[in-house]
Amino acid sequence: MEGLIGGLFNGISIGAVLLIVALGLAIVFGLMGVINLAHGELMMFGAYTTFVVQNVAKSMGGAAPDLYIFAALPLAFLVAALLGLLLERTVIRYLYGRPLETLLATWGVSLILIQFIRSVSLPMVIGLAIFAALFLVGRWVLTRYTDWERIRSWANPVFLGLSAAISVLAWILISNGTSAAFSRAWFSTRNVDVTPPSWLRGGISVGSTLQFPSARLFIIVLTALCLVAVYWFLNGTAWGLRIRSVTQNRGMSACLGIPTGQVDAITFALGSGLAGIAGCAVTLLGSVGPNLGANYIVDAFMVVVVGGVGKLVGSIVAALIIGVTSYLVGSGTMALLFPPAGFFQPVIDFFTFFATTSMAKVMVFALIIAFLQVRPAGLFPPKGRSVEL
Repeated sequence: MEGLIGGLFNGISIGAVLLIVALGLAIVFGLMGVINLAHGELMMFGAYTTFVVQNVAKSMGGAAPDLYIFAALPLAFLVAALLGLLLERTVIRYLYGRPLETLLATWGVSLILIQFIRSVSLPMVIGLAIFAALFLVGRWVLTRYTDWERIRSWANPVFLGLSAAISVLAWILISNGTSAAFSRAWFSTRNVDVTPPSWLRGGISVGSTLQFPSARLFIIVLTALCLVAVYWFLNGTAWGLRIRSVTQNRGMSACLGIPTGQVDAITFALGSGLAGIAGCAVTLLGSVGPNLGANYIVDAFMVVVVGGVGKLVGSIVAALIIGVTSYLVGSGTMALLFPPAGFFQPVIDFFTFFATTSMAKVMVFALIIAFLQVRPAGLFPPKGRSVEL
């Protein structure tokens, strides 16, 4: 019995990790219909933000290393939300209603973000700051003191190219004219370790063999708090009402005076910020690397699709089902639930064959494919007017 309880807890904890990763995707993909393949990389930025905050806390000493997680969570949300807002304003806003182009664009952005983390250094940051200053200030001057509508067709690309050329030249000159320590990559390609606070190490023991790890309990509580906050925001605030209105009928919402552009930006920033919180949470489970997002993006899409697009309740149920099934099958617990009698031996052999992490994932994928053949809209399909749009 203790083995079954431990298996259920581990399955629920895996489901909580999947849910906190998929929560932001459920908003971006479910409510906006945007296939964001860079969601995992936004999560990666949240994880690296946590790593930086941890290093700052260690340098401060005292109680800071035990409390840094409470500073890392809002900062991870803020960094990922700002990055998502920049992505929406510069790329996504021009691709609404074009799923194939959105998929390709966000895939390209994900590759850029991975390479950025591998290569980022102080000269690169200075070059990016020069580019932003030249382009934004120059564009403001042109829009204020020239007939911008008449010249924007050629002025935009020309000014963009000039700003990029000057910033790249500055980056190269700074890199070549400074010491190796100044130009060294901050993270490079290696994985980095984030040490949990002391109160998140160990766990709570129940009985002789049953133990609940503190880090996984913290992730479960954090996931529940994020769910409550998202539900309150979408159902208890004016902006949440606007988001739900634009989701159901964009044209009518625009006619009623709702700023659909601002709603899109806030929705995308919210989903991206939740990805940052997910990145902060998964640092408690292992090391952080540039390919962190690729390990979770497929599972996150599975949760959203199985639960039903745009349904938070569906995402909760799907994450728990997938997490519990994956652990019970992959750990071999499912095979141990049956008595070793001749009648049950084929069933025991079947689950023993899938009693590894990789084979359990294969089984879960097969079950999801079969399930979607019966219910292609997921566990909780959308109803009402949103189905027609």
